[in-house]
Amino acid sequence: MIRITALMDNLPSENKALVAEHGLSMLVEGPAFRLLFDCGAGAHPWQNAHRLGLDVNHVDGVVLSHSHYDHAAGYRDLIEGGCACKTLYTGPHFFEPKFAFNGVRWTDLSAGFTPAFLQEHGIRQVVAEDCLELFPGAFLVGDFPRVHPFETIPDRFVRRTAEGFVQDSFPDEICLVLRVKEKLYVLCGCSHPGILNMITRVHDLFRLPVAAVFGGTHLMEAGDERIRATIAELQTDGLEILGLSHCSGERADQLLQQARGARGCHLGVGDCLFIEE
Repeated sequence: MIRITALMDNLPSENKALVAEHGLSMLVEGPAFRLLFDCGAGAHPWQNAHRLGLDVNHVDGVVLSHSHYDHAAGYRDLIEGGCACKTLYTGPHFFEPKFAFNGVRWTDLSAGFTPAFLQEHGIRQVVAEDCLELFPGAFLVGDFPRVHPFETIPDRFVRRTAEGFVQDSFPDEICLVLRVKEKLYVLCGCSHPGILNMITRVHDLFRLPVAAVFGGTHLMEAGDERIRATIAELQTDGLEILGLSHCSGERADQLLQQARGARGCHLGVGDCLFIEE
């Protein structure tokens, strides 16, 4: 059995001893591996894990879906707090600084640590491109094609490259795919490349139904038409559960409840799911 526990999300759960804040972190525990998927914005995910009696200092790997602070900045706190894991999985271009630009003001959205931090703590960075198998049945997938034109990235997101500032296309974004009983379960951080673009890539790689999608889908700025189209498209690929967490937005949760077919859920802090193997 695989257990997925939300250590951080924007929303609280019935467990009022836990801290909820803008960010995402999930602990994925299976018989053969324990993985942290994203680390939130600071130390609160690890305090929540302590309240839940979950050990985050002894995991087999840490995956950062992309380098925005609300998914990656908590990694520094994790390592400085005593985590013994020496393997960090990221996508390419992870350390290119990221900003939000409003035409005048730049806001730094980066992870808050550099390769020097990894070197100082003896941490090996593994860059996941295309498809990387971590453990039997657990994969990281990146390099998402843009096949759904309405899935656009807000212009305010930029990154600084060796050639200067460019609009961020999020080449660093990766997702975690779990293959269980010939079905796929996908964990996403923010889905900046577009959740449908990402799921299309996953389906093309594995040629198996995507039974569930959990995490951020960045639909909080989308209109009703795009949200409905996204839900409908996901359902054509065998979707059974859609968990709209973090940056998905309240409206997406509302429209999901109105949709027929797939069940909806929201993983607030302390909520968990079990996948029978």
